[in-house]
Amino acid sequence: MLIKSLPTLNPKRKFRGFSEKPLLLSTYHPSLIFSKLSFTSLKCHYCKNEIADKPTKWFSALPSVVPWETGSLWSTLAFYMFNLHIPLGYGGMSIIAYILHQTVLDPQTQALSLFVLESLELTGTFLLLRSILKPKHGLLNLYKASKLPKDRNWLLASALGFTVLIFLVFLTSILADRFYGTKDVNNPVLKEMLLSSDVAKVACVLVYCIIAPLLEETVYRGFLLRSLASRMNWQQAVAISAIIFSAAHFSGENFLQLFIIGCVLGCSYCWTGDLSSSIVIHSLYNALTLMMSLLS
Repeated sequence: MLIKSLPTLNPKRKFRGFSEKPLLLSTYHPSLIFSKLSFTSLKCHYCKNEIADKPTKWFSALPSVVPWETGSLWSTLAFYMFNLHIPLGYGGMSIIAYILHQTVLDPQTQALSLFVLESLELTGTFLLLRSILKPKHGLLNLYKASKLPKDRNWLLASALGFTVLIFLVFLTSILADRFYGTKDVNNPVLKEMLLSSDVAKVACVLVYCIIAPLLEETVYRGFLLRSLASRMNWQQAVAISAIIFSAAHFSGENFLQLFIIGCVLGCSYCWTGDLSSSIVIHSLYNALTLMMSLLS
């Protein structure tokens, strides 16, 4: 999907095989013959495996070594979920309403509260990931691999990825409407926040187009996907990270679309090795969502 070109594989490898002259058993010891045959068959088996593995390796530009301890993956993710994501993302509004002594927050206060909560979650995530980095590594190591192929342009990947994402989301929406009936895709709470005031609009744009893409791509692609890709092939890593990304939104009716979004973002990150591509795609998709909610 995002591949521009693949290196040409050369199946015609040259080996140091046996001499073209007839082999006289009387002049060679049996053990020598067996060792040559074993070495040649082992070499051929290695070449077959190497040729079979090259397409997988050459799609993903992610390095096999991560700048944090590999054993900290699930414990760090659990800490993020139960100490940052769930308390701030799903319980934060209730806490703010309690502090302000209001039963229901007005739309502008909701928008400003959302901005504060997302900013706190992003800051906490940066501090968490900074604490597990190996010495002499900074947070910038999360966003870009050290050595990237010159022909993998993250801007091109962003454009292709966004186009493919819109097509797949549109296709799944049609299928969902056909099998489960038509439903309202607009978020009434979001629309109220956008229409409440200009301050609320600015807060929503900052949250949905900058803070949320940066936060989620850092966690689910920069940390989770990259950690998984260092342990398994990139296809499995993309699928697992997309499932966790979708489940973390706690939206059963949108699980499939969120999974597809996670797969597209993961493929873009794997191909470029640069988190900028997935951040841009995520930001553009959220911006489109805001426009549809505002204009509907």
